[in-house]
Amino acid sequence: MTTVNIHEAKTHLSRYVEQAAAGEEIIIAKAGKPVARLVSLESKELPPRTLGLLAGKLKVPDHFDDPLPDDLLDLFYNGPIFPSDADLTRDNR
Repeated sequence: MTTVNIHEAKTHLSRYVEQAAAGEEIIIAKAGKPVARLVSLESKELPPRTLGLLAGKLKVPDHFDDPLPDDLLDLFYNGPIFPSDADLTRDNR
């Protein structure tokens, strides 16, 4: 661990950044009192993703990409933006 004053840290910042990147801890002091710590950022290693995690567990129906029925399309394009309470209670689901 290296301790440097603010003036020295400003003058030689790139040198101290390199030292911190290499794993050294740099303490920056003001009037002899530590005020900051310069350390390397730890890269967060994520485990590799497993491809095909759900393979064979899901079934996509054959008609998945078929066009929607006309009555449902009509509701999308011509239906109410905010249905009334009566529309919400109907059993049309």
